[in-house]
Amino acid sequence: MIFERSLQRELAYTAGAVFMVLLTIFLTTMMIRIVGYAASGEIDPKDVVVLIGLTVIGYIAVMLVVTMFVSILFVLTRWYRDSEMVVWLASGVSLTQFIKPIAKFAAPLIVLVAFFAYIGWPWSNAQSKLIRARFAQRDEVSMLAPGQFRESPATHRVFFVEKMTPDQAHVRNVFVTSTENGKVSVVVSQNGHTETMKDGSRFVVLENGRRYDGEPGKPDFRIMEFERYGVKITHQAVVNVPTTTSLSTPALLRHPTNDNLAEFAWRTGLPLMAINLMLLGIPLAYQNPRRGRTINLVMAVLIFLTYSNLLNVVQSWLEQGKISFVGALVGLHIIAAIVVVAVFWIRVRNRPLIPRTWFARGA
Repeated sequence: MIFERSLQRELAYTAGAVFMVLLTIFLTTMMIRIVGYAASGEIDPKDVVVLIGLTVIGYIAVMLVVTMFVSILFVLTRWYRDSEMVVWLASGVSLTQFIKPIAKFAAPLIVLVAFFAYIGWPWSNAQSKLIRARFAQRDEVSMLAPGQFRESPATHRVFFVEKMTPDQAHVRNVFVTSTENGKVSVVVSQNGHTETMKDGSRFVVLENGRRYDGEPGKPDFRIMEFERYGVKITHQAVVNVPTTTSLSTPALLRHPTNDNLAEFAWRTGLPLMAINLMLLGIPLAYQNPRRGRTINLVMAVLIFLTYSNLLNVVQSWLEQGKISFVGALVGLHIIAAIVVVAVFWIRVRNRPLIPRTWFARGA
C-alpha cells in the first residue's frame, strides 16, 4: 500500500538522523568523561579511544530504543501537523492499520536491541573492566608521571619524578617515601635508571642520593648517602573478577542468584520496552494544532525516562528479594502494555487523553 511504503521510507530516514544525533551527543559526553579519567590517572591515555568505543557498544541498545520511539513520534506528528494523517484516516485507514508498517520498520531495530542487550552489553563491560584492571595493576615504573606524586597500589610507596625520558629508562630528581611498621623511609636522588636482572626482576637504580630512616615524632633519624641504591619494582598479576554486568547471558542463567537474575531481567526488559514504546508512539503522536510542536518530544523524553527508571527500580527490587523473578521479568511490561491498549482505545474513539473537565475543575 502507498501509505505503508511512504511511512516506512520516512521512518528510516528519520531514524538515521535521530541515531546520528544521539550518537554524537553520547560520544561527546563519554569523551569528556573518559578523558577526565585519563587526566586523573585512572586509565591509560592510550586506551581512551578503545574505552569510548566499548562504551558506545554497551549503550547502543538503549540508543536504538530511543531512536525508534522518537522517530515514530516525529514522523506521525509531522503527518498530523501537515494534515497527511487526516487524509489517510478519511480514506478509510484506521489507526490500528499503522501497526503493520511501523512493526516492519521496528523489527530489525528490536532484533538489534536484543543482540546488543544480551551480547554487546556484557562483552563491552568485560573488555572495559579488563583494560582498567590491567592499568590499575601495572608495575610501579609504568605509574610514574613527571611532576606528579603517585602511590603504588602494591606497596606503601609514594613516588615523585621531576623529569623522565619517553621510554621511562632514565629519571631525574627522584623522591621515594615508604612506610613500614610505623617507620618512614625517604629516598631522594638526582638521577636514576631502570635495570632488569637475569631472573626477570626489575629495579630502579638511584644514583648520588640520600636516604632518611626513622619514626615520625622522634629525633633519631638516620641519614645515609649513597652512590647507587636499588628499589625493586613490584608487579601484580591481573586478577579479573567477573561482575553481573560483564557476565554473558548464558552464565547468568547457569548461576541464578538474585543479582544475576536481576541483570537478566534488565537485559530482557530492553527489547520488551522497545515493543511497548513502538506501539505507544502511534496513538501518542496525535498533534493538536493548538499545542506547541515540541510537546510530543517532551512527552517522549519523560515517558522513556520514567519507563527506564522503573526498569532499574524493578531490577533493584529483585536484587533485594522484594519481588519474584517472573514479576520482575514481565510485570512492568504487562502494565505498560495495558497502558498502550488504553491509549489506543482512547485515540481510536477520538477522545482526548486528558479530559477537558479536569482543567475546568482545576480552574
